[in-house]
Amino acid sequence: MAFYNPSEDSYFLTEVLKEKIKDKKIKVLDLGTGSGIQSQTLIELGISKKNILASDINKSALQQVKKWGVNIIESNLFSKIPEKFDLVIFNPPYLPESEFDNEPDTTGGKNGDEVIVEFIKNLPNHLTISGRAFLLTSSLTPEKKWKKLAKEKGLKITKIATKKIFFEELYIWEIEVQ
Repeated sequence: MAFYNPSEDSYFLTEVLKEKIKDKKIKVLDLGTGSGIQSQTLIELGISKKNILASDINKSALQQVKKWGVNIIESNLFSKIPEKFDLVIFNPPYLPESEFDNEPDTTGGKNGDEVIVEFIKNLPNHLTISGRAFLLTSSLTPEKKWKKLAKEKGLKITKIATKKIFFEELYIWEIEVQ
Protein backbone atom coordinates (compact mmCIF):
# COMPACT_ATOMS: atom_id res chain seq x y z
CA MET A 1 0.00 0.00 0.00
CA ALA A 2 1.42 3.37 -0.98
CA PHE A 3 1.01 6.35 1.28
CA TYR A 4 -2.12 8.48 1.29
CA ASN A 5 -2.02 11.32 -1.22
CA PRO A 6 -3.09 14.69 0.18
CA SER A 7 -6.54 15.82 -0.82
CA GLU A 8 -8.95 18.63 0.11
CA ASP A 9 -9.19 17.39 3.69
CA SER A 10 -5.41 17.42 4.15
CA TYR A 11 -5.05 20.93 2.73
CA PHE A 12 -7.94 22.17 4.87
CA LEU A 13 -6.22 20.88 8.00
CA THR A 14 -2.93 22.58 7.01
CA GLU A 15 -4.80 25.90 6.69
CA VAL A 16 -6.14 25.52 10.21
CA LEU A 17 -2.73 24.60 11.61
CA LYS A 18 -1.21 27.72 10.05
CA GLU A 19 -3.94 29.83 11.63
CA LYS A 20 -4.07 28.21 15.08
CA ILE A 21 -0.51 27.26 16.02
CA LYS A 22 1.26 30.12 17.75
CA ASP A 23 3.57 28.34 20.21
CA LYS A 24 6.55 26.91 18.32
CA LYS A 25 7.97 24.99 21.30
CA ILE A 26 5.19 22.41 21.50
CA LYS A 27 5.51 18.63 21.29
CA VAL A 28 3.27 17.32 18.48
CA LEU A 29 1.93 13.93 17.40
CA ASP A 30 0.94 13.66 13.74
CA LEU A 31 -1.28 10.61 14.15
CA GLY A 32 -1.94 8.67 10.94
CA THR A 33 0.54 10.86 9.11
CA GLY A 34 -0.33 9.51 5.64
CA SER A 35 1.53 11.73 3.19
CA GLY A 36 3.22 13.63 6.01
CA ILE A 37 1.72 16.93 4.87
CA GLN A 38 0.86 17.93 8.44
CA SER A 39 4.42 17.21 9.64
CA GLN A 40 5.74 19.31 6.74
CA THR A 41 3.43 22.14 7.75
CA LEU A 42 4.61 21.95 11.36
CA ILE A 43 8.23 22.19 10.21
CA GLU A 44 7.36 25.20 8.01
CA LEU A 45 5.71 26.82 11.04
CA GLY A 46 9.00 26.57 12.92
CA ILE A 47 8.35 23.59 15.17
CA SER A 48 11.54 21.63 15.72
CA LYS A 49 11.69 18.27 13.94
CA LYS A 50 12.74 16.68 17.23
CA ASN A 51 9.41 17.81 18.75
CA ILE A 52 7.33 16.07 16.06
CA LEU A 53 6.41 12.39 16.12
CA ALA A 54 4.69 11.00 13.01
CA SER A 55 2.86 7.71 13.35
CA ASP A 56 1.07 5.47 10.90
CA ILE A 57 0.31 1.80 10.27
CA ASN A 58 1.67 2.23 6.74
CA LYS A 59 5.44 1.68 6.49
CA SER A 60 5.67 3.48 3.12
CA ALA A 61 4.15 6.61 4.63
CA LEU A 62 6.59 6.49 7.53
CA GLN A 63 9.62 6.06 5.26
CA GLN A 64 8.59 9.16 3.31
CA VAL A 65 8.26 11.26 6.47
CA LYS A 66 11.52 9.90 7.92
CA LYS A 67 13.37 11.45 4.95
CA TRP A 68 12.45 14.88 6.34
CA GLY A 69 14.11 14.17 9.68
CA VAL A 70 10.91 13.74 11.66
CA ASN A 71 10.72 11.03 14.34
CA ILE A 72 8.50 8.14 13.25
CA ILE A 73 6.76 5.18 14.87
CA GLU A 74 4.70 2.40 13.34
CA SER A 75 1.56 2.32 15.46
CA ASN A 76 -2.14 1.60 15.10
CA LEU A 77 -3.54 4.80 16.63
CA PHE A 78 -1.95 5.13 20.11
CA SER A 79 -1.10 1.42 20.57
CA LYS A 80 2.71 1.92 20.66
CA ILE A 81 2.81 5.56 21.79
CA PRO A 82 3.33 5.93 25.54
CA GLU A 83 3.97 9.67 25.85
CA LYS A 84 1.83 12.82 26.09
CA PHE A 85 1.72 15.72 23.64
CA ASP A 86 0.78 19.39 23.60
CA LEU A 87 -0.93 18.85 20.24
CA VAL A 88 -2.29 15.77 18.52
CA ILE A 89 -3.27 16.16 14.85
CA PHE A 90 -5.52 13.52 13.33
CA ASN A 91 -7.02 13.37 9.85
CA PRO A 92 -8.51 9.91 10.23
CA PRO A 93 -10.18 7.66 7.73
CA TYR A 94 -13.73 8.91 8.28
CA LEU A 95 -15.95 7.65 5.46
CA PRO A 96 -18.39 4.77 5.93
CA GLU A 97 -17.44 1.59 4.06
CA SER A 98 -19.26 1.16 0.77
CA GLU A 99 -19.13 -1.07 -2.26
CA PHE A 100 -17.07 1.69 -3.93
CA ASP A 101 -14.62 2.32 -1.09
CA ASN A 102 -13.38 0.07 1.68
CA GLU A 103 -9.73 1.15 1.76
CA PRO A 104 -8.18 1.60 5.23
CA ASP A 105 -6.78 5.05 4.37
CA THR A 106 -10.24 6.51 3.69
CA THR A 107 -12.89 4.40 5.42
CA GLY A 108 -13.22 4.56 9.18
CA GLY A 109 -15.10 1.29 9.51
CA LYS A 110 -18.56 0.05 8.64
CA ASN A 111 -20.24 3.25 9.88
CA GLY A 112 -17.25 5.56 9.33
CA ASP A 113 -16.79 6.51 12.99
CA GLU A 114 -15.12 3.41 14.42
CA VAL A 115 -11.55 4.73 14.07
CA ILE A 116 -12.58 8.07 15.61
CA VAL A 117 -14.25 6.33 18.56
CA GLU A 118 -11.01 4.42 19.25
CA PHE A 119 -9.05 7.67 18.97
CA ILE A 120 -11.31 9.43 21.49
CA LYS A 121 -11.10 6.48 23.93
CA ASN A 122 -7.34 6.91 24.23
CA LEU A 123 -6.83 10.62 23.58
CA PRO A 124 -6.98 11.81 27.22
CA ASN A 125 -4.00 9.56 28.05
CA HIS A 126 -1.90 11.31 25.42
CA LEU A 127 -2.60 15.00 26.02
CA THR A 128 -0.66 17.19 28.42
CA ILE A 129 -2.72 19.21 30.89
CA SER A 130 -2.98 22.16 28.51
CA GLY A 131 -2.87 19.93 25.42
CA ARG A 132 -5.34 19.85 22.59
CA ALA A 133 -6.14 17.84 19.51
CA PHE A 134 -7.32 18.81 16.05
CA LEU A 135 -9.61 16.17 14.56
CA LEU A 136 -10.98 16.28 11.03
CA THR A 137 -14.37 14.72 10.28
CA SER A 138 -16.97 14.87 7.53
CA SER A 139 -20.71 15.46 7.36
CA LEU A 140 -20.76 11.81 6.22
CA THR A 141 -19.20 10.69 9.53
CA PRO A 142 -21.61 9.81 12.33
CA GLU A 143 -20.96 12.11 15.32
CA LYS A 144 -23.24 10.88 18.09
CA LYS A 145 -21.07 8.03 19.45
CA TRP A 146 -17.71 9.78 19.48
CA LYS A 147 -19.10 13.04 20.87
CA LYS A 148 -20.88 11.20 23.71
CA LEU A 149 -17.68 9.29 24.49
CA ALA A 150 -15.65 12.52 24.46
CA LYS A 151 -17.95 14.06 27.08
CA GLU A 152 -17.70 10.90 29.20
CA LYS A 153 -13.90 11.18 28.99
CA GLY A 154 -14.00 14.81 30.17
CA LEU A 155 -13.10 16.30 26.81
CA LYS A 156 -14.34 19.65 25.55
CA ILE A 157 -15.18 19.66 21.82
CA THR A 158 -15.32 22.83 19.74
CA LYS A 159 -15.92 22.98 15.99
CA ILE A 160 -13.32 25.51 14.81
CA ALA A 161 -13.60 25.27 11.01
CA THR A 162 -15.99 24.10 8.29
CA LYS A 163 -15.39 23.69 4.56
CA LYS A 164 -17.91 22.64 1.93
CA ILE A 165 -16.57 20.36 -0.81
CA PHE A 166 -18.38 18.38 -3.50
CA PHE A 167 -20.99 16.23 -1.75
CA GLU A 168 -19.98 16.82 1.89
CA GLU A 169 -18.77 19.30 4.48
CA LEU A 170 -15.49 18.91 6.34
CA TYR A 171 -15.17 19.88 10.00
CA ILE A 172 -12.18 20.47 12.19
CA TRP A 173 -12.70 20.00 15.89
CA GLU A 174 -10.49 21.28 18.68
CA ILE A 175 -10.57 18.84 21.59
CA GLU A 176 -9.22 19.72 25.03
CA VAL A 177 -9.23 18.14 28.47
CA GLN A 178 -11.71 20.01 30.68
